Amino acid sequence: MTKVAVVFAPGCEEIEGLTVVDVLRRMGVEVSMVGLEGQLVHGAHDIELTCDAVVDDQLLDYDLVAFPGGRGGAEKLAANKKLASLMQQRSTAGKWNAAMCAAPTALAAYGLLDNRDYTCFPGFEKAIAKVAPTAHFKENITVVDQAGKIVTSRGPATAMAYAFQIAEVLGLDTTKIKHEMLYDYLMAQK
Repeated sequence: MTKVAVVFAPGCEEIEGLTVVDVLRRMGVEVSMVGLEGQLVHGAHDIELTCDAVVDDQLLDYDLVAFPGGRGGAEKLAANKKLASLMQQRSTAGKWNAAMCAAPTALAAYGLLDNRDYTCFPGFEKAIAKVAPTAHFKENITVVDQAGKIVTSRGPATAMAYAFQIAEVLGLDTTKIKHEMLYDYLMAQK
């Protein structure tokens, strides 16, 4: 069975993490909510999240680890040395990692965006360019860097596209779930 962990740090964008959890669980994926500092996480918009676990070596066992954004949460993700080491080990092992909004700054801090394509919340590419000057910023809603096994996305409104992209890189067919959640209807209205 496919296993995904979503890492929640204090100050995270709740919608960006919970959308991934919701969409993937609807698809039958085993998804763990993992707190960076503890099982109770206070999000950026005063939503208290109760996680299943706290960051530890088990992150190495997941098929994909995803980060929601939020400036405060992203700063905490980037500064956490234990998490940095685990994510670097995951990358070396050829495992998928994902980050959206401000959280690609954490991937950049870990050295995972070097020579990789990515996207982020508008403006954060400037901070990323200082840390990872060889990273290649794109303005797409989601960006997949196949070689680096990295998925990135822009911000709160792109959370559903991010969740579907994660499912797709893991080899899951999103046709049915996109229809059931009216995502195909939404995209047809553009």
